[in-house]
Amino acid sequence: MSEPNLSAFIWSVADLLRGDYKQSEYGKVILPFTVLRRLDCVLEATKPAVLAEKHLREKAGLNPEPFLLKKSGQHFFNTSPLDLKKLMGDPDNIAENLRDYVVDFSPAVRDIFERFEFHTQIDRLAKAGLLYLVTEKFANIDLHPKVVSNAQMGLVFEELIRKFAELSNETAGEHFTPREVIRLMVNLIFIEDDDALTKPGVVRSIYDPTAGTGGMLSVAGEHLASVNPGARLVMYGQELNPESYAICKADMLIKGQDIANIKFGNTLSADGLPGKHFDYMLSNPPFGVEWKKIEKEIRKEAEQFGYDGRFGPGLPRVSDGSLLFLLHLVSKMRPAKDGGSRFGIVLNGSPLFTGGAGSGESESRRYMLENDLVEAIIALPTDMFYNTGISTYVWIVSNRKPAQRKGKVQLIDASGFFQKMRKSLGSKRKELSPEHIEDITRIFGDFKKVTRKGVPISRIFKNEDFGYRAITVERPERDDKGNLVLGTKGKGKGKPVADASLRDTENVPLSENVETYFQREVLPHAADAWIDHEKTKVGYEIPFNRHFYVSKPPRPLAEIDKELKIVTDRILTMIGGLSQ
Repeated sequence: MSEPNLSAFIWSVADLLRGDYKQSEYGKVILPFTVLRRLDCVLEATKPAVLAEKHLREKAGLNPEPFLLKKSGQHFFNTSPLDLKKLMGDPDNIAENLRDYVVDFSPAVRDIFERFEFHTQIDRLAKAGLLYLVTEKFANIDLHPKVVSNAQMGLVFEELIRKFAELSNETAGEHFTPREVIRLMVNLIFIEDDDALTKPGVVRSIYDPTAGTGGMLSVAGEHLASVNPGARLVMYGQELNPESYAICKADMLIKGQDIANIKFGNTLSADGLPGKHFDYMLSNPPFGVEWKKIEKEIRKEAEQFGYDGRFGPGLPRVSDGSLLFLLHLVSKMRPAKDGGSRFGIVLNGSPLFTGGAGSGESESRRYMLENDLVEAIIALPTDMFYNTGISTYVWIVSNRKPAQRKGKVQLIDASGFFQKMRKSLGSKRKELSPEHIEDITRIFGDFKKVTRKGVPISRIFKNEDFGYRAITVERPERDDKGNLVLGTKGKGKGKPVADASLRDTENVPLSENVETYFQREVLPHAADAWIDHEKTKVGYEIPFNRHFYVSKPPRPLAEIDKELKIVTDRILTMIGGLSQ
């Protein structure tokens, strides 16, 4: 069955629910039933062997679980003699039998249905007289992997999640990163790993700390399989939303991944995979979300462990936790001596420049740049995501930079690389075509300065180009007669007292000598000024747009005058017409 037909079928189930369920609740029924039917089909062929094995091992007084996993050929099994087709044979006891059937899955799968709160839906459907009808609909559709591939199933899941998210007025973006953005990120993180892309039998690990429904992990898996079918990608993730977590886990299960690697909970306050390091990572954390609820845990970790924990470099303001995810990913990088890591993360603009010298944000940027971790930052077009139209940036971060990239950062302005969508989806009006993805990937891979039609597209900078010293410029306090006020005690005794109302700060690029700058920029305007060196702080910011700004000369006056005359004449003609 083709994917559109499958979606249409699943959507037809909604017609049964209409009236008894609000539109925003359809997903609570349709998603777990889709998962259940898929697992039902996957286990169908090995069911008799699993039941026979269970009987045999229990008779011998052994724990049957490891034997059952082997017999099922999957990372899961079900020990019930029932399946959805058999459930249809006993309409009067369908609720009880369905509950028993779900309970007989192996523990990791049971957890999926618990997170979906599936038992609640069984009761609710039974009360409304709909349970048999809905179960029958799903029992009659073939979701066997030979009929619906893993990739198709992934797309169906995605479409359903997006539809239900839109219906429930949630931001679909919370669960969902556009496929083409993920493809671009996957291309960029794999581009220099020749072994993974060519050698058979290569195993790589990938991790997403904000896994949602698993889209990033899935696309990474598909990409690697398409270029090197002999390679294997082991997937890890963590997710906070119970329903998204359930779907992600189900998706991984269907794809033959070990679902013990998918953890539930808040990654920032309770890392589900402590001490683990990965070859690759991908993340699209929520944009600009405050972290007040977990502030206590985060501050405690930062104070207690410093650089041995995840948040040593500094904490951003409570109103935006984006940089916490960046620092979390850095802590998950495999040490460079063990092969290192590379990751891609989508962030909004604020991590580039928010916070002055000495702030948590600036200190985090300082850590990233002084440790030579930032390979590239790519500006995406606006209107790319379902829940926001804002500018977004992909950061590519690595502790195994190739020689030519060492000490440097590539900025790519891909904000003009898009095609308009035929139909908007939420705030998403634009998309990247395969050609755009290829183009951006090539620009990144070539690591060169690129200008097209006079517009800069790719620029290369030294890490220190983004650093500056924030110096405090003091001016003396004067009395009524204009005389200097001198200090009377301590180390300021006999020296001019600084006038706080005249105090100013200047940002001096790291590449420039502070004294030279001061003499050139400050002293000609304030001959009595001095620098308070004790207050000097080092800051880092990445003023992305400034580096790609192209100034357009104003139009000639004669041209503007000519236009004005045409408009004025037209107005006079109209007034003349009115007065007749």
